Amino acid sequence: MSTLGNWEQLVKRQLKTDDIYAILQKENLEDIDVKPYYQNNSDYKILPKVEESTHLVAEYQEGLEDQSFAFLLNENVENLDEKSIFINNAELSEHILTEESNRYFSLIDVFSDDYKAEINEHLAGELLSKSFERKICVDVSLHQNSGASIIQQLSFALAKSKELVEKFGSEILDKLIFKFAVGSQYFFEIAKIRAFKYLFNQLSKEFGKDLIPYIFVETSLRNKSKSDQDNNLIRSTLELASAMIGGADAVFCNNYKIENPTELSKEISFKQQIVLAYESIINVFEDATSGSYFVEDITQQFAEKSWKLFLEIEEKGGYLELLKLGEIQKMIFDQATKEQSWVEEGKIKIIGVNLYPKLEVKKSVSELYDSSEIKSVRLAEMFE
Repeated sequence: MSTLGNWEQLVKRQLKTDDIYAILQKENLEDIDVKPYYQNNSDYKILPKVEESTHLVAEYQEGLEDQSFAFLLNENVENLDEKSIFINNAELSEHILTEESNRYFSLIDVFSDDYKAEINEHLAGELLSKSFERKICVDVSLHQNSGASIIQQLSFALAKSKELVEKFGSEILDKLIFKFAVGSQYFFEIAKIRAFKYLFNQLSKEFGKDLIPYIFVETSLRNKSKSDQDNNLIRSTLELASAMIGGADAVFCNNYKIENPTELSKEISFKQQIVLAYESIINVFEDATSGSYFVEDITQQFAEKSWKLFLEIEEKGGYLELLKLGEIQKMIFDQATKEQSWVEEGKIKIIGVNLYPKLEVKKSVSELYDSSEIKSVRLAEMFE
């Protein structure tokens, strides 16, 4: 009998049932097969990062210059020296004066995520002419915040990359930065980031390259609530941890206060990263979960399912064509409303929202979502 078979017999005896999978396996929205135990699969490789250690990115705030080496800028800030600058504003990108001592990255996406379904070629041309290390952002954070599945997020990132290659040539692959939002499915989010490294590397090989993607990760807004905002702090801490462990090159924490944010809450949001990095040093590991049978298995499942969906999108004409037809919007709508119904039914539990709630349902699914629009919706809005 195999080792796996021995484990299965042991578990059956301990649980006193022959149907152990009915007890140990749990349904999930991603349709990923999560097993109760795993057999060693030695067919894995280290997934490196582009950066030696994950950048801890702060929204610029006076007084943080000595505590942060990476800033997210929405407006120009002078006298920053030896910093990594992530530019989050298209107008700023056109006018910012770059300093040789700093590194510059564009977080500006050139796609319209509506029925126009086009690439802003003028903006793309402006960005490509800049002396930034990474010039164009492929942003799928909106998709996560709108309720897209992990598989959809990964396949959309690939499909958008393919559209850029068709427009500007394969050399653009070296100039991209990918922006993801991470939610509260801790191990799934680790696997999401790891899977995208495999996927983008495979895509680059289709064009004669062997590239590792530059990944910028921010905390999700999808699972945050206006009430019990301290719980948001706990959620975003776990999200940051999954991003660092998954191998993100840069992480950013959105303000945990959804309502009435303050300068203090902005500072605390950034310092979550400091605590994680300096107390646990998880931002320096190249691929911390390499060899974990569970994480390796779900990474492979995400990669295979996402590549399959990417090919289906390409066969139907590509990301922009399906966006124009409303099919991308409908895919996200179907996934998002299913997730929202799980929250309403209590199958997904959010402390302070539908677990130990103080509020009652105030908005229906049909009031929150529109099948023709990709828009950010927090799960808690149903109860607010």
